[in-house]
Amino acid sequence: QVQLVESGGGLVQPGGSLRLSCAASGSFFSIYAMGWYRQAPGKQRELVATITISGRTNYADSVNGRFTISRDNAKNTVYLQMNSLKPEDTAVYYCNADYILSPISPTSFAWGLGTQVTVSS
Repeated sequence: QVQLVESGGGLVQPGGSLRLSCAASGSFFSIYAMGWYRQAPGKQRELVATITISGRTNYADSVNGRFTISRDNAKNTVYLQMNSLKPEDTAVYYCNADYILSPISPTSFAWGLGTQVTVSS
């Protein structure tokens, strides 16, 4: 099982920056992808960015060019650097991990509890 703990959320003014972190712990063979999703009040959870173990990244159009996802495989930690934040970026941000427990196990999925990001003046 994988446990994910997010940190780094908070209140920031429009145009500001925040850095989110998500650390994975537990017993697993490999985490081959990690990512960030967000959910604003009254809206569905949506993908923000993902990164594979090899470093391949994918971004939502709404954050491309403003957000940067990175990963420290040795620490099983993923980061999300958020710049030029807008009020519409306000949401609960959730960390996700796709992992396997053994080389022959099917893929499992883990979610963190989320961290609130509020962009407001």
